[in-house]
Amino acid sequence: MMAIHLENNLNEKKTYTAAQINQMAQPFLPGYLGVEFVRIDGTELVAQLPVKPQLLAPNGYLHAGSVISLADTVAGVSCMINLPDGASSFTTIELKSNHFGTAREGVIEAIGKPVHMGRTTQVWDVVVTDQGNGKTIALFRCTQMILYPK
Repeated sequence: MMAIHLENNLNEKKTYTAAQINQMAQPFLPGYLGVEFVRIDGTELVAQLPVKPQLLAPNGYLHAGSVISLADTVAGVSCMINLPDGASSFTTIELKSNHFGTAREGVIEAIGKPVHMGRTTQVWDVVVTDQGNGKTIALFRCTQMILYPK
């Protein structure tokens, strides 16, 4: 089994480029879906997902699970690259999404921003929009528990 391990040295913060995150995510669900990280600016992370037939529900509209997968990926990677000193990983303990629209084609974009960056939990908000018309498709909030070595 392949796993992504990001070193979090107690004395040094590592910064990542979008290209590095894309490479690390490629063999996993984000790569399979076609998620592309396009920008990391401080703690803000932006990713895009082309809408393709495999991401639609049988009714012809974007499947809510596709939107949630994009948003959860942005929140998870955001947490992973912003772990506190000494932390080894994280796990999602709660997620919530509100859906306001959909898309049938084009590209959707997710922008993740921190709400809370504590030593034991982090909370991330992600706004998913239709890149073609700028309309909000979903608002997403994710809480992660920070894990430390035993």
